[in-house]
Amino acid sequence: MAPSPNPLPVQASPSFPELLAAAAQGARQLEEEGVLSLAVPLAEPEGSHRCDPLALLPHLGGGGQGFRFLWDGAPGLSLAASGKAHHLELSGPRRFELAQRFSAISLSRLVALPQSCPPLARPRVLLAFSFFDSPLQERSGVPGVQAVLPRWQLSRQGRHSWLRLQRSLGGAVTARSVAEELWEEAQRLAALPADPEAWAEPSLGPGVIRRSSWQAGYRGAVERALELVEAGELRKLVLAVRQDLELEEPLDPLRLLTQLRRRQPGSCRFLWQQRPGEALIGASPERLLAVRQGQLRCDALAGTAPIGSPPGQLTESIKDRHEHELVVEAITQVLSESGLTPRRPRHPRLARHGQLLHLHTPITTDLGGQQPLALAAALHPTPAVAGLPRREAMAWLRSLEPFERGHYAAPIGWIDSEGDAELRVAIRSGTLRGRRLELTAGAGLVRGSEPERELQEVALKLGVLQQQLNLPVSPRAAAPW
Repeated sequence: MAPSPNPLPVQASPSFPELLAAAAQGARQLEEEGVLSLAVPLAEPEGSHRCDPLALLPHLGGGGQGFRFLWDGAPGLSLAASGKAHHLELSGPRRFELAQRFSAISLSRLVALPQSCPPLARPRVLLAFSFFDSPLQERSGVPGVQAVLPRWQLSRQGRHSWLRLQRSLGGAVTARSVAEELWEEAQRLAALPADPEAWAEPSLGPGVIRRSSWQAGYRGAVERALELVEAGELRKLVLAVRQDLELEEPLDPLRLLTQLRRRQPGSCRFLWQQRPGEALIGASPERLLAVRQGQLRCDALAGTAPIGSPPGQLTESIKDRHEHELVVEAITQVLSESGLTPRRPRHPRLARHGQLLHLHTPITTDLGGQQPLALAAALHPTPAVAGLPRREAMAWLRSLEPFERGHYAAPIGWIDSEGDAELRVAIRSGTLRGRRLELTAGAGLVRGSEPERELQEVALKLGVLQQQLNLPVSPRAAAPW
């Protein structure tokens, strides 16, 4: 899973006649309902951040008001996408299967040129699932899955950047017009001045006028959950709370992601935005799965303490080690039952993400011809975000949490044309709606959990996320609801 030690040579951009010839060749190969997918490398001076997807997303495709996506693994793989060439939106128990089918069909109908582009530049289907397969009320809440083959895709890793355009041909959209559109967009993006704020020290965000109170309701739910654990009905339950923040002014989600990049360098930052004024943002430390060249990796991440805790607070805690091992066992069991041979280190290690420490165990195996989203369906939700047994835990979450989880703790990510994929678990996340920001956090309850400690853990996670977003709480104004 480690990157290749031999860096790729920087690929020269084609001339416009070469791009036009490739487009014409692709058009001849297209079948009915196919999509022409053209890509060009973008030149970037050494040491420059000019092609940074986070900085260029507001300008990508003319900066329209439609779909936007960001996957910010900088200094690793980063993707910005806008617009839709094809999309899927549905709910129900077959959502992973249907998302896999949609991805396979959409990517197989592409004529993607050049065919020899590096992995970072491959066409991708972007995916955002909800925690539950359907919202409680039909036609409300978040769909079970949203999948998008984007019109524009800007990808970057190291010093390599590629711009890709995907269009169905027909009517006024011809091979020549697609080549011209891509060429002009590449020239326009290259001419933009570098955005100094993308990598600069973050500025202080707006004040918080009000924030909702969650402690009283959560304490009662925790006590009920621990009764179930002590009675043996559940081995673990991960109860979450939601806190609403009313801000002094609307926030640009990309500015929030700039704060997260600076303050959560070990996590993958993400944005999923279907319409202006509303966006899912986050910085996830947890892979549900990653597939590279037939190798699968999953993360077991459970057990939390603040930075600066006494040495051994996590590694020597019976409660935290037990909670973590439940997650490791569940993931390895799912993979084994799928016919795979998972490998794991004997002991968890400490992983730092922002101001929090976690127990972390990477689990790896050969993919063995399995479909990534079929494995995702078997893995989601892990005991790190739901509980055990899974079916009973999911039912109690519906009963004890007084809100729809939506995207919280659900898979978000992508799958590419060669079957590589990555899905993160959308924790450390929030939903921005104008001047309102919804933050969600949870804690795992097992035998030996103490209600006050669990409340402190949730408060810590909510507070750290606000700090990462650089949102001060004004003592004069931050009244509870």
